[in-house]
Amino acid sequence: MAHLPAERCLAIIELLADGARDMPLGEIAERLALPKSGAHRLLATLVDIGWAEKDPSTNFYRLTMRLAILGQQYYVATGIPDICQPLLDRLAKACGEFARLAVVDGHSLVWVAHAQGAIAGLIYQPSLTTNTVPLHATASGKAWLATLPTDQAMQMVMKNGGLRNPDQYGPNVVRSVEALLRELKATARRGYGLALSEAEFGVTAIAAAIRSRGEGAALGTVSIAGPGARMTEKRVQQLAPLVLQSAADLSNLWPLRRAGVNGHQRSAVQNAYADAR
Repeated sequence: MAHLPAERCLAIIELLADGARDMPLGEIAERLALPKSGAHRLLATLVDIGWAEKDPSTNFYRLTMRLAILGQQYYVATGIPDICQPLLDRLAKACGEFARLAVVDGHSLVWVAHAQGAIAGLIYQPSLTTNTVPLHATASGKAWLATLPTDQAMQMVMKNGGLRNPDQYGPNVVRSVEALLRELKATARRGYGLALSEAEFGVTAIAAAIRSRGEGAALGTVSIAGPGARMTEKRVQQLAPLVLQSAADLSNLWPLRRAGVNGHQRSAVQNAYADAR
């Protein structure tokens, strides 16, 4: 099929982007189940058009900065830095923990922005190396999945790798579909996702879905996370309303971004919103 070379080129880009690693031809071919000759042709094409480069001393391949530059251009164009980031900064300051924004991207949830609110003592920084949210292991993933019909939620989980490799997560990560379904029902009842030492050992997180105009399909999630020693059950109950309010605030502003308002309009909206608060 005509589209297969494009799909395989994208698969190579995704592989090289994971950890920003240099990789030899043989490993790339093996990881993607491609013949060496085919992988070599695709890599040569990516080198020719400037997406990849070959280290002359090792013959290993790596991405150029073109993907990062393109991603940054797109990120700025979305309006997240000037509309969503200030709200995220305010949430982090209010709760004194690590706040994060994720957006729905097809069948995945992807972290796109964060803010650190902790300034002393235990300071949490994520150890996960990917921006793709592990749906079954995180408060953000559960918050999104809980907005979907059960069958669709399970499809999303399976498309993102299912419940494999539980040992790479925290000790309390769900290990069965039945346990995950129970978690999603509990999430829907309380209105926010909760993860206790699940994605990472000793970390507690709370997340709420950002929904189109407050009631429509989920557009993403907003979350806070911190050391479990500080994020006790009592503190989770205290912080949950902050997360829910931030999700509501982002829901109200999100249509402005999707409608393509210009920078001057964004600043005006942002200032008016800050004054109103």
